[in-house]
Amino acid sequence: MNNIDPDYQPLTTDTLAARLGPIKALTDLLGSDTSNWNSKEVGDGNLNLVFIVQSDQGSVIVKQALPYVRLVGDSWPLPLKRSFFEYHALIRQAKRAPGTVPEIYYFNEIQAIIVMEFFTPHVILRQSLMAGKTHDGLADTLGLYCARTLFRGSDLSMDTAKRKADVALFAESVELCDITETLVFSDPYFDAERNHHTPQLDALVATLRNDVDLKVEAHHLKAKFCNNAETMLHGDLHTGSVMVSDTETKVIDPEFALYGPMGFDIGMLLGNFWMAYFAQPGHAEAPGTRADYQDWILGVVDRIWTVFTSEFSRLWREERTGILYEKTLFEDQGHALASEQALAHRLNDIWQDTLGFAGVEIIRRTLSLAHIAENETIKNDELRADCEARGLKLGRALVVNRARMNCMASVTDLARVIAVEAKE
Repeated sequence: MNNIDPDYQPLTTDTLAARLGPIKALTDLLGSDTSNWNSKEVGDGNLNLVFIVQSDQGSVIVKQALPYVRLVGDSWPLPLKRSFFEYHALIRQAKRAPGTVPEIYYFNEIQAIIVMEFFTPHVILRQSLMAGKTHDGLADTLGLYCARTLFRGSDLSMDTAKRKADVALFAESVELCDITETLVFSDPYFDAERNHHTPQLDALVATLRNDVDLKVEAHHLKAKFCNNAETMLHGDLHTGSVMVSDTETKVIDPEFALYGPMGFDIGMLLGNFWMAYFAQPGHAEAPGTRADYQDWILGVVDRIWTVFTSEFSRLWREERTGILYEKTLFEDQGHALASEQALAHRLNDIWQDTLGFAGVEIIRRTLSLAHIAENETIKNDELRADCEARGLKLGRALVVNRARMNCMASVTDLARVIAVEAKE
């Protein structure tokens, strides 16, 4: 399957210590007496094995790729090399946005194993959003992370030869890109085999799949995703790829990393916050008790975009050392205003892409294979369908009308209207 090296073996809690015990990078962290290592498999994602390994001396995360999609099983094979792309993404993100991603201690390409920093007492942000918990600094960290990784991984900043080599390296991640291209941009818009949705949405789903404007715009966005290698993307940036504590925010799991359009990462991220916003009635202790928390979520979205644009603008003015919009053609010629004009154009392009990609993310997370826990854990089918339907309405508007939404306030106002309008 997928040209698996004959030496590859999936880890188990019983074999992990014996197999990784000879590795100095681990014994330096956990101690050489592997009998004191305690391993727990905690992978709850769609693809990989994930272990927390602890001892009296320290703790690490051990992540190993499986040769298939874990959510589906071995009927959907997937190359182990995705761990190679995740490793290379993480070491680049660590340089471009220091302090926001886990430190890497060890990588084994044949075994598809990455050993990395264990964040504790952090939890997955998605779980925290369902619990109604707020986090200071969350929006600032995410806005800075997006601006720094997207700007510094592009032709605005990178040495052109290194960037082209990077594009070629990540272009080999064909199978992971195919998952995104299929599940995000195509499957939701027809009755694909792996699709599923809440039955109470049948009428709305039929309407969306017959919506010519929506289908055309979704594939304009797919064309951008496939053809615009603007920067290195995380590729799967959502609230399940963010870990939070009371004081810290960290970004994990960039195995879908690729070179693509700048608006994709931040669009997927904001789309997941908007879905969490609409899902709150399904987690409220009583009707209306999550209204303040919904306001907080919308505030986080607004702040992420504000911080992103501010930091991206700072980087434009201070770190624009690549082959695009060279200072020799602008500032050095006394055309600083032209540079600012070009910056405004670029931010507007990113803004429109962000809205579009957020919209397709909302739609695919409701109709395609992998849904979000905020909706899936709502036990009342009618309530779940109502939350999902409101999200779909916003998603459709973002995809089709993105060119006519010129600021975050217009999106926030629309989300609020959709949230309170009478149930159809």
